[in-house]
Amino acid sequence: MSSSTSARERLVGAAQDLFAAQGVGPTSPRAVLAASGVGQGSLYHHFPTKHDLAVTAVGATVDDALTRAMRTLGGDSPAVERLVAYLERPREALAGCKIGRLTADQAVMDDDGLHDVVTAYFVRLLGAVTQIFRETGLPDDVARDRAHAALAIIQGGYVLARATRDPGALDAAVRGFVGLLTQDPPNRDRTNQDPPNQDQPTPGRPTPKENP
Repeated sequence: MSSSTSARERLVGAAQDLFAAQGVGPTSPRAVLAASGVGQGSLYHHFPTKHDLAVTAVGATVDDALTRAMRTLGGDSPAVERLVAYLERPREALAGCKIGRLTADQAVMDDDGLHDVVTAYFVRLLGAVTQIFRETGLPDDVARDRAHAALAIIQGGYVLARATRDPGALDAAVRGFVGLLTQDPPNRDRTNQDPPNQDQPTPGRPTPKENP
């Protein structure tokens, strides 16, 4: 690895960490330099503007997250097993979703380039989860609705965990959704399953007379 490539990667890695921790808006190039240990000349050689650095670093975070997600969602096991494996994957609940948190960063939302990178992450993830639900036999519209619900469970679980300072909140949200996803149909009383005995009178219906 050349020293030039190493400097670029250190800058991107430092920016990824800082953007995840405090957002793009509040993070200055000086902070990235300090965290990366790279000289100022290298920063402006690779990234003439903060915007250039932000697009690259956010894009790298998105690529990393999608690669990991697709490794689970696109496997060979049954569809529901793949989805459950993705939902139950260990996550740093109190840190929040590195990409989801960017939607609350006004600097990202106001920048079309950055906004598009974040949007692309969720669009691709929704597509992959929708396909899983299609594999279970659901029609397209229902599959897409359930994909939205599945991803909302993860994002909402992060919010609950951070709000309550309880990492178990995310786990509880996932368990609740997986329980609904995998539960068997409720057992009905057997008397309700069996058709009424035709030899017994049914309330509200006249008793049939025997043939002479």
